[in-house]
Amino acid sequence: MIGVTTSIVLDTRVQRADETYAVKLRITYKRQQKYYPIGIWLNEEAWQRTQQDNPRKGYKENKLYFNEIEKRAIDIIKQLHPFSFSGFKRKFNQDSQQQLDTVELFNEYIKKMKDEERFGSAASYSDALTSIQKFLATQKRKKLMVWDITPEWLQGYEDWMKAQKRASSTIGIYLRSLRTIVNIAIENGSISREDYPFGKRKYQIPASQNVKKALTLSDIKKIVEYEPRSRFQERARDIWLLSYLCNGINFKDLALLQNKNLAGNKVIFIRSKTENSTKQELKPVTIIQTEEIKNIIAKWRADTKDPDDFVFPFISHNDPPEQRHNKIKNITKKINKHMKNIGEVLKLEMKITTYTARHSFATVLKRSGAPIEFISESLGHKDLKTTENYLDSFEDDVKEAYQRKLLDF
Repeated sequence: MIGVTTSIVLDTRVQRADETYAVKLRITYKRQQKYYPIGIWLNEEAWQRTQQDNPRKGYKENKLYFNEIEKRAIDIIKQLHPFSFSGFKRKFNQDSQQQLDTVELFNEYIKKMKDEERFGSAASYSDALTSIQKFLATQKRKKLMVWDITPEWLQGYEDWMKAQKRASSTIGIYLRSLRTIVNIAIENGSISREDYPFGKRKYQIPASQNVKKALTLSDIKKIVEYEPRSRFQERARDIWLLSYLCNGINFKDLALLQNKNLAGNKVIFIRSKTENSTKQELKPVTIIQTEEIKNIIAKWRADTKDPDDFVFPFISHNDPPEQRHNKIKNITKKINKHMKNIGEVLKLEMKITTYTARHSFATVLKRSGAPIEFISESLGHKDLKTTENYLDSFEDDVKEAYQRKLLDF
């Protein structure tokens, strides 16, 4: 609109304790000026470097951010007839803070997961958000607009995490969480699909190292034959073996088993992960109760036959959802602690956890020649690709035997 001008300025009227000033959008109309904060603080030297013709690294990112802010301000001004500072402020704040603020989108999604009782996922996204906010702090920024997430910004965030000695698996988890938030912004219409920063010839999330998570049959035999040193260790060993024998059932699903899930000679249940995250037809996991499974259940089950009561006394129907989640998490930690000790006594190469039981179930079946389709169905996976990620490599002696067949004329 004629008569309205925009500019990005360093507001030197108020200096913070770290000697930085707020960078603001300045709107001038009829000789009146209004300033709007954009979530960045710089000292005078950093500001001057940002204003150079060809700024480098973080200064270049800041300049691109400033240009985008000013462009959006101009677009809003064009929509206002007549122009008013109050109308501009309302529209500018609405677009910037509610629709395009990545931190706000993260918090909304975390709240949604908590409402759905997906507390583990909510905690993972909270960790990712905390990491991103720490990275923003190094750039003297509090806000990260969705359209500011470029391939260059993502590479900078990855490099920063590597410098912080974060594991490659953690880096992948955080970046996949951020990718989900970007996808939500696209679905909301906040940014266009053309601005999507992930994918081929853009930014690709680094693949995690394929760390061995499965035990061999000889290792599992040692666990079965191990003589526990306490009642607590005995329970941990038995529950771990039950998870292994029951299709690698994760501990949350094990804790949520009710008496009605023990149908005749079978254990039938719906994975809680699937139940909470899909609207497709839910397919139950079916386990045949072997004598070993029956014995462990009989040994540790709660003293109740009510169909709706939990099989094991780990949680109660009286527990609020978040308290139930915390109980399961704490018991899992205790089991993992005892299994780690057992592994050390047995001198096993890897750290044993409840997660190891699930991978071991899948890998032992693979090594025995079971079809991947059967393994996938047993694990309750929706697609074979997920199952393939669980499967560990064959042992060296099996590889050598196949190698010898190449010249077995």
